[in-house]
Amino acid sequence: MRALIVDDSRTMRTILGRIVSGLGFEVAQAGDGKQALAALATGPLPDLMLADWNMPEMTGYELVCAVRAVPAYAALKIVMVTTETETTQVASALHAGANEYVMKPFTPEIILDKLRMLGLVGG
Repeated sequence: MRALIVDDSRTMRTILGRIVSGLGFEVAQAGDGKQALAALATGPLPDLMLADWNMPEMTGYELVCAVRAVPAYAALKIVMVTTETETTQVASALHAGANEYVMKPFTPEIILDKLRMLGLVGG
């Protein structure tokens, strides 16, 4: 299983990377949405993308919209991991194609629960 972590915070990429690598994922990282799209285009395609909302160059919301516009990425599970807590933004992300939404701060158990719900890790 592969995961792509997209966040402009190196610290957050490291934290999420440790969590998902501990669950058996091979981890790649991108500092913004444009880097993430480049990583997806050059492959290999990940099974999971964890994306922040607030990033330079391209927001996580814009990234979700761009990814969902490409039929070849249809199987990619997307989890927004962000400080954005307004219900309208949560709804927007889910409507755009995010599969799950995690609010910062989070615990490793929350990430594990979301990945279980998506069928990416056993329970």
